[in-house]
Amino acid sequence: MESKHQENGMMSSQRFENPEAAMFSVFKLTVLFLIARIGSVASQGEQVSFTYNGFTGSNLKLDGLAQITSKGLLLLTNTTRQQKGHAFYNDPIHFLYPSSSSSSSGATSVFSFSTTFVFAIIPPYPDLSGHGIAFVIAPTKGLPGALPSQYLGLFNESNVGNSTNHVFAVELDTIQSKEFNDINDNHVGIDINGLTSVASIPVTYLDKNGRSENLSLFSGHAMQVWVNYDGVHKYLNVSIAPIGDPKPAPLLSRSLDLFPVMKETMFVGFSSATGSVLTSHCVLGWSFKVNGQAEDLNLSQLPKLPKRGPKKRSPLMTIGLPVIAVVLVLVSVFGIQSIVKRKRKFAEVLEEWELDYGPHRFKYKDLYMATNGFKQKELLGIGGFGRVYRGVLPSSKIEVAVKKVSHESRQGMKEFVAEIVSIGQLRHRNLVTLLGYCRRKGELLLVYEFMPNGSLDKYLFDPFMPVLDWVQRFRIIRGVASALFYLHEEWEQVVIHRDVKSSNVLLDGEMNARLGDFGLARLYDHGSDPQTTHIVGTLGYLAPELSRTGKANPSTDVFAFGAFILEVACGRRPIEPIASAEDLVLVDRVFSCWSRGMVLDTVDPKLGINYAAKEMELVLELGLLCSNCIPTGRPTMRQVVQYLEGELPLPELSTLSLNVGGVTYVGSDQGFDDFAMSYPSSLGKRSTQSTSVSESILSGGR
Repeated sequence: MESKHQENGMMSSQRFENPEAAMFSVFKLTVLFLIARIGSVASQGEQVSFTYNGFTGSNLKLDGLAQITSKGLLLLTNTTRQQKGHAFYNDPIHFLYPSSSSSSSGATSVFSFSTTFVFAIIPPYPDLSGHGIAFVIAPTKGLPGALPSQYLGLFNESNVGNSTNHVFAVELDTIQSKEFNDINDNHVGIDINGLTSVASIPVTYLDKNGRSENLSLFSGHAMQVWVNYDGVHKYLNVSIAPIGDPKPAPLLSRSLDLFPVMKETMFVGFSSATGSVLTSHCVLGWSFKVNGQAEDLNLSQLPKLPKRGPKKRSPLMTIGLPVIAVVLVLVSVFGIQSIVKRKRKFAEVLEEWELDYGPHRFKYKDLYMATNGFKQKELLGIGGFGRVYRGVLPSSKIEVAVKKVSHESRQGMKEFVAEIVSIGQLRHRNLVTLLGYCRRKGELLLVYEFMPNGSLDKYLFDPFMPVLDWVQRFRIIRGVASALFYLHEEWEQVVIHRDVKSSNVLLDGEMNARLGDFGLARLYDHGSDPQTTHIVGTLGYLAPELSRTGKANPSTDVFAFGAFILEVACGRRPIEPIASAEDLVLVDRVFSCWSRGMVLDTVDPKLGINYAAKEMELVLELGLLCSNCIPTGRPTMRQVVQYLEGELPLPELSTLSLNVGGVTYVGSDQGFDDFAMSYPSSLGKRSTQSTSVSESILSGGR
């Protein structure tokens, strides 16, 4: 016993006499504890794995339009305008693992993860689609405050691009949004906290023969996507192929550290949104895994996509049709006459050259049914060249505006239709989309996207309409400026609108501006000169040089834009025939007040004091700058956009030139009175003496 006590005493003495050994023991215990903790967290990440071959009974959180059909198909959106849909895995997932430092709460890297899913985007037309779909990792199950259309249900105007979003997404985008620098209207992009992709690429794949083929995201057919992130080497790969094809080489690869994006726990899922075109976004199956390869989907178990197009005829109908044809031959004379009369009613002119414009040509019968026979109750308005009717296409249920245009000249019809089809290819968020046309005898019908809130001039001048506040007006001005910049410089040809005014600016469901009525538009190639033509447009918006040269160019559109923005800011038409002599021409009144330092006296009285003074002064002075009677003194629409966005300071107006009766005055407070009164046309009416084919297209009859 005594020796034992002595031994214990010696050991105790050794512990106190060798502090280095004691500290080493504590260090070993700490390392073992951290290894056990890391292994525990890693095992938590490895346990997150799920596979859905169809979504019946799935553990998903849905919001917006998202729903799961009875057959297990996940519909993120349906044919509803300006809506969004989200579907997220219901449980949070740990993406970060702790560092090996003494701090147990620190983290240095992101777990590797892998996912694959099968999706389909079903548009109403082969070459016209809504917005795309995105695989997303976010800190919440939903994305509150996110907007539809170009925002894909991920962000909104105020938070897009903010680092506090902590959102990672792989977008499959089918609309080219210039504001987010999209490369085209069919691409895959990697998004970090915003919609300006850090990397993107057009969608292609290698076929069985090793040839690169374009792959349309909105073909309506199912496609499979693979997304793999290597957390060790910090690398992301995205692959895509038609369903049933083996996984190809990565289409998009990117060195990417997701650590700044990730929080301790995140949610994975999908987001999609609709715009003005009714498009359905579907997900058929989904597999996901952390720290490993996602399990392959069983393609044979995936739900079927909704049927497209007309239903197959039954054998009974196929056999019965010849019998029905024989019976029709034997009907009475009255029946035969009725059939002939009906055929004449819906008769169309279809020449061989029109076959090239197949997708853009509508059947007269469909437009007749869409507008209830062009009934008076469907009439939206009457413009300079025809009447505009509201309609709903019978097959797609798309709401449209149909304009009936008289075109008696057979000569030039081919060029006329070719120009319509060219304008129909314009795609911009601030332009009214021309969907197509129909030709019948001497009549043309143009089919446009429907704008539910009508034209801007009603809100400016109709006392029974709600008053637009300044925020709405300034957004409308910027929208029209962006549209004209696109027409002048960003499209494949230069498009001169030649009739910019408030009645040709339409408002969509969210009161966004859409420039419409390309009835007087002219197209020519970049780098070439426009041809001389007769003066067309609306008095008060016509640039003074048109009376001498007859050449419409981007500068004449800028002049009209100047009159337009003064109209919006002041709530007055460019020319008021019943006004006093000093107030007859709006630009003269604004210039006179500006020269006396009282430019804000011209503001629309309906606004009161509820406007941003700096923005208002910018718009009024920009209107004067665009109204310069010297074309070279006017800015380009690119510069106009930069002024409105605050990217460039507005130049001095000391050399501003106004035109009075053909005489130029620099710094004068006189105006355009003599110039305006010299026209033979009545005030406010459009001059239409043009030889251009396109000048017979519709004017904005809203």
